[in-house]
Amino acid sequence: MRILRGGRAVDAVDPGDRGLAYGDGVFETILVHRGRPVWWEAHAARLAAGAVRLGIPLPDAALLRAEADACVAGIARGVLKLILTRGSGGRGYSPPVEPVPTMLLSLHDAPPAVPAGGLALRWCDTPLAVQPRLAGIKHLNRLEQVLARGEWRDPDIHEGLMCDTQGWAVCATAANLFVRLDGQWWTPPVDRCGIAGVCRSWLMAHADAGERELSPDEVERAEAVFLCNSVRGILPVARLGARRWPPDAATSALIERLAAAEPAFATAGPETV
Repeated sequence: MRILRGGRAVDAVDPGDRGLAYGDGVFETILVHRGRPVWWEAHAARLAAGAVRLGIPLPDAALLRAEADACVAGIARGVLKLILTRGSGGRGYSPPVEPVPTMLLSLHDAPPAVPAGGLALRWCDTPLAVQPRLAGIKHLNRLEQVLARGEWRDPDIHEGLMCDTQGWAVCATAANLFVRLDGQWWTPPVDRCGIAGVCRSWLMAHADAGERELSPDEVERAEAVFLCNSVRGILPVARLGARRWPPDAATSALIERLAAAEPAFATAGPETV
């Protein structure tokens, strides 16, 4: 792990760091493939947008890229996590006038391959709060996702879908949601809650997908469903509760299109048992 405070390397995170105390920061989770951070520009742009939204000074872009490259050099496949906090500021919610931000870079193992036949999902009981000021950005406050993911221990359930407090389907605990209704791909908007995912953005631009509110009933009657995130790519859904979907040719075509555009996802196909 690399830790930078105000752009300078330090040995440890300050116990008074606001990221630890209040979740005062943003983060990115980036696929590493053959020594390269995949979709770096998109991740850096989202990190910057989140920092601007929260009023956290941005790290030097060249320094951040150099540190990231040093972390992933020689790594065949893995995950790079970047955390940017407002830094230390004493006790109390009031942010410091001149914050000295902290940046953490850490490497992690790549997640398992997509299960053969697709994902099995459930509906989560924990709702997402509607908060437009935080919507879209990847801020450090993830307790809703922690509570939702703690709702099940069944290894045969791979993910859970979350609704907001108004009852609209939003996302999975760690992925964006896409459904096909009447031949058109749709994904829920992220202007009230949820994350504007990097893979989601790619699909919005390249898959003729639109945004619209989706009820749980609409999700369950969809012709096809998949999840996506920037580490695992496109994840076909085979089951949601009692609802089952067969393999979908249109989803497979999107997976092939993504792999052609970004070779890192060409190695992320279904498991062979």
